[in-house]
Amino acid sequence: MIYLKEFLENIYILLNAMSFFILIGLLIAGILKQIIPDNFVSKHLGGNSFISVIKATFLGIPLPVCSCSVIPLAKSLQKEGASRGAVQSFLISTPITGVDSIIATYSFFGWIFTIYRVITSIIIAVVVGLIENIFNKEVKKPKFRLNNIPKNQTIQGISFIQNSSCSSECCSTSNKSDSFSIKNVFDYAFNVLFKDIAKSLLIGVIIGALFTTFLPKEILSTIYNNRLLTYILVIVISMPLYVCATSSLPVAAAFMLSGMSPGGAFIFLSAGPATNSVTMGVIASMFGKRSLIVYTLTIALLSILFGYLLDNYIDSIDVLEFNGMKEGSSVIDIISSIIMVILMLYYTFKKR
Repeated sequence: MIYLKEFLENIYILLNAMSFFILIGLLIAGILKQIIPDNFVSKHLGGNSFISVIKATFLGIPLPVCSCSVIPLAKSLQKEGASRGAVQSFLISTPITGVDSIIATYSFFGWIFTIYRVITSIIIAVVVGLIENIFNKEVKKPKFRLNNIPKNQTIQGISFIQNSSCSSECCSTSNKSDSFSIKNVFDYAFNVLFKDIAKSLLIGVIIGALFTTFLPKEILSTIYNNRLLTYILVIVISMPLYVCATSSLPVAAAFMLSGMSPGGAFIFLSAGPATNSVTMGVIASMFGKRSLIVYTLTIALLSILFGYLLDNYIDSIDVLEFNGMKEGSSVIDIISSIIMVILMLYYTFKKR
């Protein structure tokens, strides 16, 4: 009974931590859909190229978006034609290197650690994207041609009326209006994007709460002296947990104050925001289990490598400030949680 209560409390805390940011992320994606040309993403981020991965990585850096807000944005990129590698690079770089996260990292650990975190996060995002594009190449779908369709033929509610003066380049079946529409923003955000990720989000919340409830709280204190064991354990702990890049900073600082090496804290800050259970569920849903394995394994190995280099070759990494912040739930957080739970349950159990 005690564990059940704690489990429900952890679900409540998790929802309050992420719901507002997911809803904001959905609205941002809806707005971007309205103001960005239809072919912008496919033009710049499409194709299994090095450039598309680089663009996606740097596109995510300035955005003040956390681990959950990035999910609907990434889903939007995929729908607009971005390559698999570009989407995954965006998922990694955006939550870790947002402006708010960079400033907060400096407040805890100083510029050396902050710059190191940004540079290594960019490297990890680029490497993961390139590996995805190399080993999981997309099959190009044949372009839809109007030439073979009989005149005035109607297919699935779309009427094709051919005209001798109209070529395939100038004809378009798009009904997108040039004017900005709030209705279309909400429709795309909640009736299109959220519908696709609702089930994955629900499963991720449950897994995250289970992991948080049954994880031994003092397990790290006995293995700080063995750095390799510390690295591995931090990976195992951080990957399923929902830890936003900014809100995870006090936790990492607490680890260091209790004796963990800077490299261990770095691994927690690097692997956690990019690989929480919610994100991993969405990756599996969007790209399949094979891509999920490559995604998580590459992030884990590179995080351990950069944590090791930090511990052995960079000195004077100290916690600058730690004030034991305790996060509370505002009215906005609670309302956002209620809205998201209703949407998740509705789309998960809705008969298609």
